[in-house]
Amino acid sequence: MHPFHQKIWFCNAKAGLADRLQTKAKDVPLGRIGTADEVAEAVKWLLSDAASYVSGAILDISAGR
Repeated sequence: MHPFHQKIWFCNAKAGLADRLQTKAKDVPLGRIGTADEVAEAVKWLLSDAASYVSGAILDISAGR
């Protein structure tokens, strides 16, 4: 693929992704898609001493969905 066409394709694909994410966000009670950092914070907490008494629990990171 020619670099010019590749750039156009990438921009269109990226725009399509943004549209799909915006549509999905409407289905989430908090009204937005979560970030990798938000999930990482939950994992960091589970691995910390603060969660040392947690056992056999499911941590639902779904924005209420």
